Amino acid sequence: MVPGTDPSRVLVFFHGGGYCSGSIRSHRRMATEAGRGAGVRTLAVGYRLAPEHPFPAARDDALTAWHWLRKQGIDAAHIAVGGDSAGANLSVALINQLRADSEELPACAWLVSPWTDLTMSGSTMTTKDAVDPLMHKGYLQELANAYVPAGMESNDPRISVLYADLHGLPPALIQVGSEEALLDDASRFATAAGAADVPVTLEIWPHMIHAWHLWNAHLDAGRRALASAAAFIRRHL
Repeated sequence: MVPGTDPSRVLVFFHGGGYCSGSIRSHRRMATEAGRGAGVRTLAVGYRLAPEHPFPAARDDALTAWHWLRKQGIDAAHIAVGGDSAGANLSVALINQLRADSEELPACAWLVSPWTDLTMSGSTMTTKDAVDPLMHKGYLQELANAYVPAGMESNDPRISVLYADLHGLPPALIQVGSEEALLDDASRFATAAGAADVPVTLEIWPHMIHAWHLWNAHLDAGRRALASAAAFIRRHL
């Protein structure tokens, strides 16, 4: 544990990877640096991946992690949840399920480059295709096809949180790069959350690509984005 860390406060982090890849190892530095900056412990969650484990496996694993942490005596008001890309979508899906189950909610949500719409209807899927080196509509469609089970629609609010009822969600910080195909996913979600009276902060970082925080060891903008997220988490915990 880093000196100065408050053991009673925790960041629960869900890695990205389109529900098909990524791990607690690939995102270790991003998660730990956020927790270090916020002065809290970090619980990075490894959840089951598609195509072997489509929805609802990841959401169920997120719920299991949440309930395990609560059983350790950690107050919901002392927990922040967050993640990047699919992990950001999963963070909101977890909160929505907790709300549906009439459980206490986390204090805040940190959403990096969130993939909130698995129907791929965002305008920047097209307008940013030539400048985004990582995320492209065809690739994201393959990931969505692997995650969405037969018989469910991609716009189901349990899968695409953009279409969920967002009333009652805790304060959210959304960070997205201006060069991302998922820019519209982030901005539309911020608009929907704000319209539902959720305290939401949207940061659009110029010239940044998808989940640029991952390169924080060598990228100043990655370190600054993590510092902003850490300050947000500290304020709400």
